Amino acid sequence: QVQLVESGGGLVQAGGSLRLSCAASGGTFNWYYHGWFRQAPGKEREFVATISRSTGSTYYLDSVKGRFTISRDNAKNTVYLQMNSLKPEDTAVYYCAGGRGVYSENAYDYWGQGTQVTVSS
Repeated sequence: QVQLVESGGGLVQAGGSLRLSCAASGGTFNWYYHGWFRQAPGKEREFVATISRSTGSTYYLDSVKGRFTISRDNAKNTVYLQMNSLKPEDTAVYYCAGGRGVYSENAYDYWGQGTQVTVSS
């Protein structure tokens, strides 16, 4: 019964901003971390950001530090990814994930459907 529903993806020009949302439903008792991965065409899926559901501690991919901010609203079981100063290399399908964490995709058991983010030059 666990489901993750993502929203907020789209097309934006370089330097612009987008805010992704991921609302989870069902049992999340084993979700120590709630975060985001992305996959660009021809590339491996990579870690982007994650947040501890208990402490709020955050972790980021080096290339997005200072540009992306992850946050959560535990009452709504929702995680957000505010993306500023977007670059063409940020273009990818972004996936929301929940699980034990923290950096490896294998540490996340639940995944959203993915939302496309396209940054034009």
